[in-house]
Amino acid sequence: MNPVLDVRDLRVEFPTAAGPLGVVDGVSFDVGPGETVALVGESGSGKSVSSLAVLGLLGSGRVAGGSVSFRGEEIAGAGPERLRRLRGAEIAMVFQNPMSALDPLFSIGDQVVEAIRVHRPVGRAQARERAVELLREVGLPDPERRMRSYPHELSGGQQQRVGVAMALACDPELLIADEPTTALDVTVEAQILALMRRLQREHGAALLLITHDMSVVARMADRVVVMYAGQVVERGTAAEVLSAPTHPYTRALIGSVPTVHTGRDELLTVIPGSVPNPAEVPEGCRFHPRCPQAEDRCRIEVPPVVRTGENRISRCWLAEEVERVPAQSGAPGSAER
Repeated sequence: MNPVLDVRDLRVEFPTAAGPLGVVDGVSFDVGPGETVALVGESGSGKSVSSLAVLGLLGSGRVAGGSVSFRGEEIAGAGPERLRRLRGAEIAMVFQNPMSALDPLFSIGDQVVEAIRVHRPVGRAQARERAVELLREVGLPDPERRMRSYPHELSGGQQQRVGVAMALACDPELLIADEPTTALDVTVEAQILALMRRLQREHGAALLLITHDMSVVARMADRVVVMYAGQVVERGTAAEVLSAPTHPYTRALIGSVPTVHTGRDELLTVIPGSVPNPAEVPEGCRFHPRCPQAEDRCRIEVPPVVRTGENRISRCWLAEEVERVPAQSGAPGSAER
């Protein structure tokens, strides 16, 4: 089955006084119909920039290489008109901070109606009826009354439900959710994730989930792509990666999340340091300054991408190599799938 989204060897750079600065380096992944793929990593790993590149929302940045294919159509170099028609109708986004994503000067109803009418040739009355239906679908109580509410009158969880409703307004084929629960407490987070999972099944949309939290991956994802310092360091099914990670960074991310089996006196993994500035990427393996297993060659030589199992890859000298993947071959089917 052909993927809905196919990203190959993506490179993104931003202008600086010293010249172009690369922040995403050779990233490849795909998302199949109805599938949930999680891009995982700390802040600064390049996961959000990779997702914004899909929609052409890079601001001063640009796609410097590679391809972004949506349903077989190359969209990395698409013009403003094509991207305008694409956003919301075919690819929709749920943003991290729902309050900043909603306009404080307009009612919830006006904003949902506008999201519908921008892409659908319907009258205001029909769009309003659909908006009420969407608010009911995402679990907002008394949707008729909520149509008249303003964003500041809603809780954070209710605001995010509105964001999900607006994203699904035109039944997109691909939904991109960028840290959709980061600003919410743990109870509301569970409710929003359950809502997104249910609506994804009902609408049949593919989901690209951006997160730093491996517990969210465990609840939501079919496959996981782990990013560090602008590169993919591990990829595979969520079940395999979570149960048997092959990259030290992935193991550290998993170890930093408490589980029901974590003892009261058991310490969680703390990753020392932080993700390097893109202008100061270390030689060799980009993770080696923070890696407890780093060897001399990790500090000097760039690790190859190796296949560690069926549809699994790892960028680590210590990964058990099944097959070495040709560098920068481009296709996810070879370079990083």
